[in-house]
Amino acid sequence: MLNCKYIYNIAHRGARSLAPENTMPAFVKAWQTGAHGVETDVSVTSDGQLILFHDDTFMRTTDISEIFPKRKEDPLHTFTWKEVQTLDAGSWFIEIDPFATIKSGEVTLEEQQAMINTPIPLLEELLLFVKQKRLFINIEIKSLPDAIANFPIVEKVLSLLDRVQIASGMFSISSFNHLYLKKINELQPDIEVNALIGGYPLLIHNWGNYEFAVYNADANFIDSEQIEKALQHGCRVNLYIVNDTKDMVRFLKEGVGKIITDYPQLLAQLENCSS
Repeated sequence: MLNCKYIYNIAHRGARSLAPENTMPAFVKAWQTGAHGVETDVSVTSDGQLILFHDDTFMRTTDISEIFPKRKEDPLHTFTWKEVQTLDAGSWFIEIDPFATIKSGEVTLEEQQAMINTPIPLLEELLLFVKQKRLFINIEIKSLPDAIANFPIVEKVLSLLDRVQIASGMFSISSFNHLYLKKINELQPDIEVNALIGGYPLLIHNWGNYEFAVYNADANFIDSEQIEKALQHGCRVNLYIVNDTKDMVRFLKEGVGKIITDYPQLLAQLENCSS
């Protein structure tokens, strides 16, 4: 039997099966469901504001086609923060029901109505929230496109963390861009960095020489041998995105540290931790 006290439940982009991803309702829902922490994606606007958004464009999860029809496919870094604030990042969730949680009744009509005109938040807003609720936060810094490659996103994130005064043990910074992580190690070696590996388009895990203390690996391309080998090298392994409860238990038994999931409500309900 697995001891439940070792479960570390991280809500992927917030509880995005219950609310629009990377919005405050999703992060609030993660806290309400009993998640220990949240994961989010940080990108930057044309005027240097750190926003929470995953994709390179606003097409999938906002009403940009209606608000800026001629610019709907433009990369998000070409929009100012003022322009971003005009977008509705919640209604798409009601229309698409991406996890069928509206159909199943898990998302109430009142909750749906509250999602309409949900804004894209700043990183600072989420940091203040997790600090107040004592939630852990994993901040994924998105790799910047060539057009703004010189923007000091690492330094901006570190400066904001310092200003908000998040305790060092309550956050980690991850990225597929391992140069960002090396820069963090140089600037503030006490900060936990998580090397993201796997994921599209690689579809494999490149562990390199196991130089990072923590790896966030894609659960779809992991096996027991990889986990064991990383642990033997003294690394810690977190997995994304684990949505099946049997997989959650199996991975935790194999020594995985944090489970990053779209369904924090399911992981929170694993009372007996049995397979």
